[in-house]
Amino acid sequence: MDRKKHRIMMVSDFFYPNFGGVENHIYYLSQCLLKLGHKVVVVTHAYGNRSGVRYMTGGLKAYYVPWRPFVMQNSFPTLFPSLPIIRTILIRERITIVHGHQAFSTLCHETLMHSRTMGYRVVFTDHSLYGFSDAGSIHMNKVLQFTLADVSQAICVSHTSKENTVLRSGLPPEKVFVIPNAVDTAMFKPAVVQPSRSEIVIVVISRLVYRKGADLLVEVIPDVCRLHPNVRFIVGGDGPKRVRLEEMREKHSLQDRVEMLGAVPHAQVRSVLISGHIFLNSSLTEAFCIAILEAASCGLLTVSTRVGGVPEVLPDDMIILAEPDPGDMVLAIERAISMLPKVDPQVMHHRMRELYNWHDVAKRTEIVYDRALKCPNQNLLERVSRYLYCGVWAGKLFFLVMIVDFLFWRLLELWQAASAPEIRGMKHVDCHLDCSEPSSPLTHTASSSFSLGRRCTAALFRHPPFSWGTNALEKC
Repeated sequence: MDRKKHRIMMVSDFFYPNFGGVENHIYYLSQCLLKLGHKVVVVTHAYGNRSGVRYMTGGLKAYYVPWRPFVMQNSFPTLFPSLPIIRTILIRERITIVHGHQAFSTLCHETLMHSRTMGYRVVFTDHSLYGFSDAGSIHMNKVLQFTLADVSQAICVSHTSKENTVLRSGLPPEKVFVIPNAVDTAMFKPAVVQPSRSEIVIVVISRLVYRKGADLLVEVIPDVCRLHPNVRFIVGGDGPKRVRLEEMREKHSLQDRVEMLGAVPHAQVRSVLISGHIFLNSSLTEAFCIAILEAASCGLLTVSTRVGGVPEVLPDDMIILAEPDPGDMVLAIERAISMLPKVDPQVMHHRMRELYNWHDVAKRTEIVYDRALKCPNQNLLERVSRYLYCGVWAGKLFFLVMIVDFLFWRLLELWQAASAPEIRGMKHVDCHLDCSEPSSPLTHTASSSFSLGRRCTAALFRHPPFSWGTNALEKC
């Protein structure tokens, strides 16, 4: 029996042309869902001059809403003003499932709120771990509690992440599914000719920030270089902690043994990985590290800190775990060097191909969508009453926010009915856009034509949210 086909809206502040774990997850999951016969659109904020509607490989439609990032690629929180735009996209694309990604995404939280107000089924995927004691985590946990109070289903990328999300949000555990990330093994494969082991190359590819353990690297690298004269490091990535690594290299005169590449485009990550033997991950917190999968798929033995969901990612013979302590990390690297003669990159690659597959992730996500659609409909009072349990004062504030959101939505319904041609749009005049995107054997890359894309997309978002539709599209 054929599965019901869904019309899915992926929403997050983090999407291409930005690169990262969340961005790759949304892109690859969307492509695989398209191959299963579902309709998928992505909603994110504008990136530079990339604004409007873009079509990507496989017919993936991306709305780059003309809001500029406020901080750390997040759009500015507006609460209610975003409702007209989100409503227009939901109705025009005839969406049945709204899938939000990442707890730190402002656009995700606002869209899930508006979608539930309009009666849509919503699914949320949490990609990160947060604490409980610092001010930033306390604030984010309260926002997450607000968003997930009325969510249909939730997905986490590891069992550790599920436990963290349930504790932070108060969501019933039976509503939370664990679906790990995956890796495109057709793109990340070992080199045909393996690098010589006369010199051991340790590769680090990460954002150089505190959370990713850049300070640990500053202490670990000099010790490893002192103990093993034949070891060399390649560090790819950029961030505020890069200065510390540069200072360490100068202080210990390691310019010839520590190569700093800066930011590495995703299309070039494999070429960096296959030049090494060991992949080093020094993260202090991690729900699920896709970089580890990419390195293992390229045949590298992994050394990583034992944090978050990392112990769940690879079998014990493919990864060496250490405490986030410089001494323990150095011992783990020494153990990895001694294990290198037993490592067969091709065998490791074949094992990764069996363990992690984006098509399997898409099929498991399908099941979550089916479960979400089976959730019973509830009236307004039943829904908003859940927010009263979010705290003595916060609960009342959340209750008020949802009531105002509902009233605003009803006002929009009176002002412009969902059946109005300005909202529905014209199916046959959607602009055909080309878009350059990450090249991958999983999805054949479309040709690049940025000038055409800019001309065609400019018209759609010049109009106020209430007038989106036929007039805007005809100008394409």
